[in-house]
Amino acid sequence: MNTEKDFSPLTPNIVRALNDKLYEKRKVAALEIEKLVREFVAQNNSSQIRHVIQILASEFALSQHPHSRKGGLIGLAACSIALGKDSGLYLKELIEPVLTCFNDSDSRLRYYACEALYNIVKVARGAVLPHFNVLFDGLSKLAADPDPNVKSGSELLDRLLKDIVTESSKFDLVAFVPLLRERIYSNNQYARQFIISWILVLESVPDINLLDYLPEILDGLFQILGDNSKEIRRMCEVVLGEFLKEIKKTPSSVKFAEMANILVIHSNDLIQLTAMTWMREFIQLAGRVVLPYSSGILTAVLPCLSYDDRKKHTKEAAGACNYSLMKLVTLEDDEDEEPQSTTSLPSKDTANKKEGDLNGDSVCTYLESVLCCLCRADRTQVTLDLDGIVQVLDRHLRDASTGMMTRIAVLKWLYHLYIKTPRKMFRHTDSLFPMLLKSLSDESDEVILKDLEVLAEIASSPAGQTEYSGSRDSTDRTELHVPDGSKVVQLGSKVVDSSPSTPSMNSYFYKFMINLLKRFSLERKLLETRGAFIIRQLCLLLHAENIFHSMADILLKEEDLKFASTMVQTLNTILLTSAELFQLRNQLKDLRTPESCALFCCLYRSWCHNPVATVSLCFLTQNYRHAYDLIQKFADLEVTVDFLMEVDKLVQLIESPIFTYLRLQLLDVENNPYLIKALYGLLMLLPQSQAFQLLSRRLRCVPNPELMRTDSNPASAKRTTQPQVDYKELLQHFEQVQSKHLKVRHQRAGHTEHPDRKLVL
Repeated sequence: MNTEKDFSPLTPNIVRALNDKLYEKRKVAALEIEKLVREFVAQNNSSQIRHVIQILASEFALSQHPHSRKGGLIGLAACSIALGKDSGLYLKELIEPVLTCFNDSDSRLRYYACEALYNIVKVARGAVLPHFNVLFDGLSKLAADPDPNVKSGSELLDRLLKDIVTESSKFDLVAFVPLLRERIYSNNQYARQFIISWILVLESVPDINLLDYLPEILDGLFQILGDNSKEIRRMCEVVLGEFLKEIKKTPSSVKFAEMANILVIHSNDLIQLTAMTWMREFIQLAGRVVLPYSSGILTAVLPCLSYDDRKKHTKEAAGACNYSLMKLVTLEDDEDEEPQSTTSLPSKDTANKKEGDLNGDSVCTYLESVLCCLCRADRTQVTLDLDGIVQVLDRHLRDASTGMMTRIAVLKWLYHLYIKTPRKMFRHTDSLFPMLLKSLSDESDEVILKDLEVLAEIASSPAGQTEYSGSRDSTDRTELHVPDGSKVVQLGSKVVDSSPSTPSMNSYFYKFMINLLKRFSLERKLLETRGAFIIRQLCLLLHAENIFHSMADILLKEEDLKFASTMVQTLNTILLTSAELFQLRNQLKDLRTPESCALFCCLYRSWCHNPVATVSLCFLTQNYRHAYDLIQKFADLEVTVDFLMEVDKLVQLIESPIFTYLRLQLLDVENNPYLIKALYGLLMLLPQSQAFQLLSRRLRCVPNPELMRTDSNPASAKRTTQPQVDYKELLQHFEQVQSKHLKVRHQRAGHTEHPDRKLVL
């Protein structure tokens, strides 16, 4: 520095001392400057005061020489001390050169800058608040300073500034929030710690309502919550906890909707737990206000439901969110909205993005659009985002990686929506139906049970009969064709269910039955492992007679005869053994009404695909003479190993509790001769196996074999032929069906002529 230059009113000795490398000499110069400025204050000579400050700033604090900069900093601090309460008039000139030195490469100089600013702020106190943003900006940088001395000095200055803000009632929060929103996204741990500490202070000041601006900083707080430092995470948890307490105290003033979307975009474990906790409180406090954002909430909540015990708390919080949100959907959401009360919300393509896709500009753009919508929307007029919810549920249902508990939750949601908003939901049924059918192949029994509940509700809901037809134009029709002359169900028309057995079912019932049997046909493993389970559950959820009657109707025209035989065998086993079919069995045991006779004839025609199943149906309905006639026809059938195995199973069933009444009727030989003849017919079909021995022993218990002689008058039998059933026609039908089966088997085996009957082992 040129010491010959005129620095008046600073004396050459002061200038020389300010440039000295020794701190003690610079301190002496600062005392001289303080004395000089005091004289100017006493004289009220503000121009000279500004001149001194300007010289110290430009010629010293901003000098290229490090010792000169140090002298300028201590000189500016001395000016502030001398000015006392009047320092507020010169704060801009005093603060700016000091803040510039915060960026100096010399750590000692940065420390002196902290020291100088500390003295300036200490003297000015509340007068520095108009300059708070620049002070905060400088301190936020020093908070991450690598030098421990600088960091220590900045912490002292930080505490002083916090004391001033806490004591003052003139803090400009509106001007500060934009800077806070910018700095809160810093990745530096010390800067984050600095930000969190300030938010805590501001939140503790009664006159400062930071809650109004929480939507602007909430995302940044959740970013900090994912910091690697345990201490920073703990501080952030405290801040968020304080905000949540305040939200619970004053829910009416909270901008729930603005913050709801912020909570759903974070995937870090700890962040997710806190976000789910907040979301749970939001849903409970805000209620239906969050319904327009249900799709975004579900996108975040549903995956958490499949977490294991390592994330138990997150899973529980997500479960509570899911349950509370579901309760918000009510019957009133099925009502048509009035055009003037609806609010156009942002595209659900943005709302329904996966967590990993919601970041950066896309999040900001979406949140801004949401805020605009909320400003226009009335708080009480909220619309359920049903389309968005269905999209989210459908996406999770289609995703093979979706966990079991999430799939269950999705199906519970669908069931709930079909109960509460059936008319609107049936507009989505065509798109959902294939995935619901596919879910029947799920590995989890619980998933299948929930899936069947949804399908049963679709098949039985009254809305499926009327709403569906009104939701399409006449050109958009879906036809369900049953092969070979079966009934055609047109779902685009009003009267669609042509099955005589489903008066209480809607248009989707018959569609469901057709597609279920088709799925069993394509996935034989599903039929083997879960077929009985699925059909039994459907008999509980829907009327068992409807299930069996409709399946019998469809199987009657089934072109794949092998599948038809297998399916009939499965249905027959369920009919004879399942507790769920108790009422239907009782109905079939007594063919005294036209309805029971019609049901028997319907089942019989399809049961003809499987000879042994047909005989067992006759045993169940106590048509023993017809059973005997059928067994006589077995002489014309090809006896295979599978056939004998079915006879074996029938013998086992005869010994089961289901046929207790049949075994007791063996005591009344006179009135049940055809029962005994039929059983002997089965015995003659069997090789001398274990089943043969079992049935033989049973028949030896029949009292007085002489009574087995058949009376020439069939009227002597206890059970007479029912007038509603044409058994001769049924027998002819049996012969026709079995003829088809025999023809198909020999075509597959390459035979051109009917071979001799033989036992295929």
